[in-house]
Amino acid sequence: MQVLIVDDYKTMLRVIRNLLAQIGFKNVDEATDGTMALDMMKHKNYDLVISDWNMEPMTGLELLKTVRANGNDKLPFIMVTAESKIENVVAARQAGVNNYIVKPFSAEILKSKIAAVLGSF
Repeated sequence: MQVLIVDDYKTMLRVIRNLLAQIGFKNVDEATDGTMALDMMKHKNYDLVISDWNMEPMTGLELLKTVRANGNDKLPFIMVTAESKIENVVAARQAGVNNYIVKPFSAEILKSKIAAVLGSF
């Protein structure tokens, strides 16, 4: 399974990569912003995207909307954010997010969110 994690904070990329390794995901690519993620998606098919919300120059929500507008409506997409505002959750749902994780989170929470999106893995 090919996973793409997107975050402009290198430490968070490392944390998510380590959590994914703990739950059995080995094929993980990293992008430091939404624009880089879109470029990577043109050259490789991913089975799951885990993206931070707050990034520059393209936010995670903008990335999600672009992915969905490009016909990737089946690609599992999990949004990660430090904000738990209900309007953010609603905006992400309306844009087609599959699941939502609020920082900080553990490997168990990540595993349960991924399982909710992918089924058993």
